Amino acid sequence: MTRTGERQARHARPQERAAVVGLAYGARSRHVVEASLDELAGLASTAGATVMLRSVQERENPSPALFLGRGKAEALAAACAEAAIDLVVVDAELTPVQLRNLEKALDRRVVDRTQLILDIFASRARTREGRLQVELAQLRYLLPRLTGAGVALSRLGAGIGTRGPGETKLESDRRRIRHRITRLTHELEAVRRRRARSRDRRQKDAVPTVALVGYTNAGKTSLFNRLTRSDALASSKLFATLDPLVRPIRLPDRQTVLLSDTVGFIDRLPHTLVAAFRATLEEVAEADLLLHVVDASHSAREERLAAVHRVLDEVGCAAVPQLLVFNKCDCMDDIDVARLSRSADAVCISARTGFGTDDLVRRVMRSVEMDTSRVTLEFDQSALDDRRRLAALHRHSRVLRQVAKGDRISVEADVPRRLIPRLRPRSAAASGTDREEAPRL
Repeated sequence: MTRTGERQARHARPQERAAVVGLAYGARSRHVVEASLDELAGLASTAGATVMLRSVQERENPSPALFLGRGKAEALAAACAEAAIDLVVVDAELTPVQLRNLEKALDRRVVDRTQLILDIFASRARTREGRLQVELAQLRYLLPRLTGAGVALSRLGAGIGTRGPGETKLESDRRRIRHRITRLTHELEAVRRRRARSRDRRQKDAVPTVALVGYTNAGKTSLFNRLTRSDALASSKLFATLDPLVRPIRLPDRQTVLLSDTVGFIDRLPHTLVAAFRATLEEVAEADLLLHVVDASHSAREERLAAVHRVLDEVGCAAVPQLLVFNKCDCMDDIDVARLSRSADAVCISARTGFGTDDLVRRVMRSVEMDTSRVTLEFDQSALDDRRRLAALHRHSRVLRQVAKGDRISVEADVPRRLIPRLRPRSAAASGTDREEAPRL
């Protein structure tokens, strides 16, 4: 079957009827768990399920054998039978023993939070790099869940929690799976090296990089589209953006920066995904500025903001300069917007209407302003190398004045200091006709 045919078959499959289940214990109060189940229901819907039932149990600690208490599991099994539930989604990462025992107790297929997120990532990956990263995360998740009877492998049939590598790549032999993990790791190391070389080239060109980060569905792609005037897919679905996008934007001072749109984060992002997406997340760690996009209208705004900070710390981005971007302010009243605007490290915007985006661009411009020198350079338009240098000067510098006399062009510009040796025309360098003023601080 072709890839298009597989997608059509998946879309044609009837939606599964799902139950979402959470456990309140320790610091996870019932209120916290109910809010988390709202998000889990959204994830299940994104994966293609219809949530028909939700259940929360309060107890001191999860049962090591079953996660839920025995009595709760029996009551849930009866409720699932009455509601014709196909799938139970648990708001935690279950141990292999808990997963196996809970499926037996409920007589239903059980998917934990980690596997559900991995399933969504598998359906969203479009590039080869993205598919490699998701497959690696899935294999690392499944390996400890393999049994001699092949229980874990039998789960890769059809339905939520079953997308991904498939039996052709997940043979029952653990050695082969470990071999596949090793191969994927090596391939992704090659991806990391390629990305590192690309970053080195950008640094040599003195092009600043700005990365959009934030909780999933905060509006990062909508903001990316508005700032870059592009039409990347912006969706209200969770994890609509998985493969990173990079586009150049021209700031009002004529400086060019590279803006990247990255995968959205989520509370309790699976560690297997963080490790597998290391190559992608290093792009964030190497950025000159992070625009942390926050859905300002969301009731769990502070909790989501903290969740993103935890992930950024995990991937080594804590030291990267950040600017908080409170998005969706068109959905808030003026008093709340004014209160958020008081923060010196934040800006209020609406990516949908454009409100505040001019101010955001000015803040970005000030944040990435380079160490420049004002220079006057002369170019010979009849020389190909000079024409290329002149074009690069216009791309990367703020041109103040340009005067043409025949084939000669004299340009006064504020130029990043590290670029001056590369932009200086050879003819001018040889004759000493260019002038450089003291750097502007």
